[in-house]
Amino acid sequence: MIANKVSAFGGIFGRGLKSGLQTTRSLALIIVPVYMIITLLGKTPVLKLIGHFFRPLMEFIGLPGEAVMGVVLGNVLNLYAAIGAATPLQLNQKQMTVFALFLLLSHSLPLEAAVSRMAGVKAWPFIILRLGAGFFLAAGLNFFWV
Repeated sequence: MIANKVSAFGGIFGRGLKSGLQTTRSLALIIVPVYMIITLLGKTPVLKLIGHFFRPLMEFIGLPGEAVMGVVLGNVLNLYAAIGAATPLQLNQKQMTVFALFLLLSHSLPLEAAVSRMAGVKAWPFIILRLGAGFFLAAGLNFFWV
């Protein structure tokens, strides 16, 4: 009886390990190239140009144009990258709260879109919904902040 339970556990563990490794591989195929691209862009003037281009949009939600790098990194990579990009900007309390609210709703989009696709959810509506919700709530918070 104990041997049967050990054998069943071994089968479950093996299937779980195989599934986990397949998921890790799928996610790594997205994360690694995106991380490399963002790292390379950070060594060129491209991100500064992006910040200048998005300045009006960022100011609408109460953030300086340079904060777009944190928003992009947070949406493309993860929240830790966003925090690292926002730290040198010395955002005030309101700006950091707006920044955090935006990224609370829209972060790690490639990774989470891949997971959603595995669950059967289309990626584009999911991404648009999260970006839109993040932007409009951040704008609302900026507008109503006393």
